[in-house]
Formats: sequence, C-alpha cells, structure tokens
Amino acid sequence: MAGRLAILACGGALPVLLARAHPEALHFTLRGVPSELAHSAQEFPLEQIGALFDAMKAAGVDRMVFAGSLVRPALNPAEFDTEMIRLAPGLMAAIPQGDDALLRFVIGMFEEQGFDVLGAHELLPGLTVEPGLAVGPAPSKAELADAARAAHILSEISPLDIGQGCAVAGGQCLGIETVQGTDAILAYVAQTPIALRRGQRGVYVKGPKRGQDLRIDMPTVGPSTVDAVADAGLAGLVLAAGAVVILERETALRRAQERGIFVISQALA
Repeated sequence: MAGRLAILACGGALPVLLARAHPEALHFTLRGVPSELAHSAQEFPLEQIGALFDAMKAAGVDRMVFAGSLVRPALNPAEFDTEMIRLAPGLMAAIPQGDDALLRFVIGMFEEQGFDVLGAHELLPGLTVEPGLAVGPAPSKAELADAARAAHILSEISPLDIGQGCAVAGGQCLGIETVQGTDAILAYVAQTPIALRRGQRGVYVKGPKRGQDLRIDMPTVGPSTVDAVADAGLAGLVLAAGAVVILERETALRRAQERGIFVISQALA
C-alpha cells in the first residue's frame, strides 16, 4: 500500500498549485523560509533535520517534493540535533560548490532516509512548457540567432553553476543570470543603451544547467517574467522545452500577446 506524499514548501505559487492538485499531501516548511503553505504546514528548523525525518516517517510519508524558491536559512550549530551533526560536514562541503552540488546533497539526504524525491513536474502534468510553444510575433532570423548564441553561452557556463538565463542582442551578451535571479538581470538589461545592442532588440533564454537535477530548482517563469522581458526592451523569451516551469500559464501567455513579445520553446543546444 502506497504511503503519503509530502510537500516541502518554500516560497512562491508552486507549493500552492501542488497542494490544490494533491489535497491528500502533508505540508512541511523550514523555519526562516517563507511559504504560502505555512498556515497548513508543520514547521521544523533545519538544525533539527532529524525531527523532520521522524515526523515524515511517523505520518507514513514515502514520497516527497521540494516546491518553491528556497532562501537559505542561517544555521545555528548550537541547535543541531544528532542527525544534523552527522550531516553537517557534507552539507558544509557542498555549499561552496554551488547550488547544484548543494541541492544534490539535499536530495541525497532525503533519499538516504528512504523517501522517493519527485519533481513538481512529475506531479503536475502540463507544468512545464511543451515543445513547439509559439505565442506572439514570430521571431526574426536575427532573434533566433541571438537565442542560439544565448543557449550556447548557458551551455558553456553550466560547469561553473552560475545561472539559468542569458540575454543576447546582436550577438552581444547583455547579461547572465546569477544568484540575484531573473528579475535582477532583466532590470540590468533594461538599463543597457540601444547602441550596445548592435541594432537588435535581443532575447532572453531560460533553461536548466547542463546535467541539472530537475527534481529541485527547475527554471521557472511567469507573468512577471514576461513583463520584465518586455520592460527590458527585448523581443522575446525563449524557454527550454520540457525543462522550464511556466506558472499562471494563461496569464503569462496573454501578457506576452498584450506586450507584443514572443514566447517560444525549443530544445537548447
């Protein structure tokens, strides 16, 4: 007999969507990490990770999903329980290696306890953008060339574990997403003079890093991303097919039509 599903809920709309689609799921949150499901969740400090494991097992949980944007809470070693003391050396070693290494370690922590870690896209069909999506004006040959250039840049920097997005105009890299996130890089691009864009509006490409585990921290866009792309003066948004979550899908795509930009999906090289 199958056990229960647990949602480890962090920030944003995704945990709410999962909770609506899976009303039988139990909700858990981490102290210091804001979540829209906080009212219905059991909260645990990360320092007491053993207590979280025990609570999940006692509730019959055998499957879990990480959902939402995770802000790393500060850790107080004085509060570490026995399990966190055991895990701390590996956790501390993973942190300087970048987000991918850290998140793989976190997934491994839960798998070691016998939990099957699922991706949100496995629990919400249609969550990711499908191949061939095309909304808004058709991109020009120059814009498709800029998209290919941005995808190549993202592929080349994947081993450095820097970010999931890149803006290019006229073959010129206008910016690469880093820890500050998509909104920050697009706000920066908006300040780039048109003279530096080589006569092109440019595009923003969003996709996972090469080899990224898509069960956690999958690239995500929504209506605010569409607005930010338009506000930055870019012609459109290019998404990795099957590997980018699109939240509030109908609103986001309608907004693209209204703002006169394209949203397309394709395989990224």
